[in-house]
Amino acid sequence: MKKRSTQLAVTAIVLVIIVFLTTYQLPYYVYQPGNASKLDPMVSVEDGYSSKGDMHLVTVRGGQATPAYYLWAKFHPYFQIHPIEDIRPEGISQEEYNHIQMEYMDSSKNQAIALAFQKAGLEVSYKNDGVYVSYVEDDMPAGKVFETGDKIVSVDGIKVDESEESVEYVTQKEEGETVNVVLMRNGEEIKDDIKLAPFPDDPDKVGMGVGLVTKRNIVTNPEVKINSREIGGPSAGLMFSLEIFDQLTEKDYTKGKQVCGTGTINNDGEVGSIGGIDQKVVASDNDGCNIFFAPNEGGRENSNYEVATETGKKIDTNMDIVPVDTFQDAIEYLQELQ
Repeated sequence: MKKRSTQLAVTAIVLVIIVFLTTYQLPYYVYQPGNASKLDPMVSVEDGYSSKGDMHLVTVRGGQATPAYYLWAKFHPYFQIHPIEDIRPEGISQEEYNHIQMEYMDSSKNQAIALAFQKAGLEVSYKNDGVYVSYVEDDMPAGKVFETGDKIVSVDGIKVDESEESVEYVTQKEEGETVNVVLMRNGEEIKDDIKLAPFPDDPDKVGMGVGLVTKRNIVTNPEVKINSREIGGPSAGLMFSLEIFDQLTEKDYTKGKQVCGTGTINNDGEVGSIGGIDQKVVASDNDGCNIFFAPNEGGRENSNYEVATETGKKIDTNMDIVPVDTFQDAIEYLQELQ
């Protein structure tokens, strides 16, 4: 009987240790190579042209470290450990952080569509969808009223169409003054009075304590649909724009190749740097890509392109790693492909 009790006690202790190692969250974030996913299933241009090859969106996987995940990352190349405050600002919940990343993705998609249509000689227009809450500071008055994703209808009876208008109106007021806010949440209208307070990190400035973003839906002909799933962040902008442009134009820019890459994109077609470039090179190589576009950052030292090239040498990749500063750089490279 005593032996059985001892065995049960040991088993319970082992289970507790396993649960601790695999579920307890440490104040660290771990990033690791993700996947190079074909964009053709994600991006659909109405009556668009098909290609023999594929453009790819490249991801980095990330998550808050558990003790087991932390130890695993310590002994694996291209796994990176960061203090969580370097990734997620203090006061921002994981849900709010994810929401912000999805907002970045939505903005990136709109910019990619606009740029691809411009390069193809086609026009786009925009339809304003309103102002939404991107994050809430829990220690501010808004923490008791707002939730991430709320749509702001009006402030003091003034209809809110642009986030900048609302911020400018509120910041002109004094500490202790009250504003009446009407918002929509899950189809329900909510009204509340919010007393303004100074920001903890900027006592000379008062506000409600929310981050606001203006959402605009892009309107195109032909119609473009992008299903980016649960992927967040702005770093797929370049590859989205290339995929859309490739579908809009009769010429096959892939030339049968598997084309990977990364980088933000703006309305002028400039490619911006991103984080985790080495992990994206590894992911692209693992998934059999032939070409990898890397932000050149004007040729500066330790640019994304330089890090990507060094990583490619370390893993002995067969991919062609190509520096790009603009969308046009990528297009011209693809035009020269045999």
